[in-house]
Amino acid sequence: MTADTPVSDQPPSDQPMFDLIVPCAFGLEAVVKRELKGIDIEATISDTGRVSFRGTREMICRANLWLRTADRVLIQVGEFPAGDFDALFETTRNIAWGRLMPVDAAFPVTGRSIKSTLTSVPACQRSVKRAIVDAMMRDHGTQQLPETGPLYKVDVSILKDVATLTVDTTGRSLHRRGYRTHISAAPLKETLASAMVMLSYWRSGKAMIDPFCGSGTIPIEAARIGRNMAPGLDREFACQDWPDYSDELWSDCRSTAAAQALPALEEKILASDINGRVLTAARDNAVRAGVQDDIHFQVMPAAEVSSKRQYGCLITNPPYGQRIGSGPSSRHDDSGFPGYGGDSQEDQELDALYESLPDLFEKLPTWSHYFLTAYPHLERAIGRKADRRRKLYNGRIECTYYQYQGPKPTPQKRSQSGDSD
Repeated sequence: MTADTPVSDQPPSDQPMFDLIVPCAFGLEAVVKRELKGIDIEATISDTGRVSFRGTREMICRANLWLRTADRVLIQVGEFPAGDFDALFETTRNIAWGRLMPVDAAFPVTGRSIKSTLTSVPACQRSVKRAIVDAMMRDHGTQQLPETGPLYKVDVSILKDVATLTVDTTGRSLHRRGYRTHISAAPLKETLASAMVMLSYWRSGKAMIDPFCGSGTIPIEAARIGRNMAPGLDREFACQDWPDYSDELWSDCRSTAAAQALPALEEKILASDINGRVLTAARDNAVRAGVQDDIHFQVMPAAEVSSKRQYGCLITNPPYGQRIGSGPSSRHDDSGFPGYGGDSQEDQELDALYESLPDLFEKLPTWSHYFLTAYPHLERAIGRKADRRRKLYNGRIECTYYQYQGPKPTPQKRSQSGDSD
């Protein structure tokens, strides 16, 4: 790599192409790849929690606007061996940073190092920062870098002595849609809620219930998926302030996305919870998300949930340990999950809640049921193994997504009830 190495190539169309990395939660790589394909972007799963593609600025805008299950969109500026500080500094300095960032760019450097010779993360950050300063002064022919302009957040990640340099185009994580100002005590990220829906059989026009809806994240995300509403339409992104991303480009991308939104759902989603106060917050969140007419919120214990529809999907994130009672349990079993295997009131309440779940199967025997939980005995409580299990993380809590698939509607039943897989 030399000082003339570009951070992008210049194809005949005169639209520069960038190497992009899309980080996501463990277990969601295939979902993110499928999402990108849905917006005409071919991607590959490059590593655990990482999907990659090559694209233009317009594709970067589309990815930020449309991705529901990813964390952010990063430009990969360089990847190279960095077994010592000389290699890290010199290779970083040889990159043509001035082709990516203007002379007044603000470029803070974050970092991490895993299983590498260079163990001091602050020292790695300082080395990369100094190298970029040298490169920027060289590329822009100046001795002053005011850093008063748009933000270009640089990250240096060193894994097994290989450094990856990225610049964040997103800003606030993609899970921050902008509609959720009221949250429950243990909020589920919007990205994970979307993934739960997208990994289910639910589609617009099919009945859906969330009996532990909390602040409404799962039903809200489902309604927005059903109506094809771009999740990033009402928020801003870091690269909006970059000089190469014109107002016209963003306006065109947003207008195109807005035009693809569908009318209100034909079949309302039922969202219930035993806590009336949190349901008030959920309704407010749904209003801000623009889907208040697509969800019916109701104060109701899970045991009383029912539906006249023969087919549908129950998708929920029931309480587990710290999500039940007045607060976190101090008890832990050998797996490290709080609130299990003890005789406290919270433990007993938790066991009783899961032992009541078979009632939902009896009331909705032809429905598909989906549970995301860290409770280790769900299958034992329900009385049968899940058809599919998927390891997912709710924040730092390792959970399992249990999927119980109902029978496929027959053509006659489908046409009579409007149900479909």
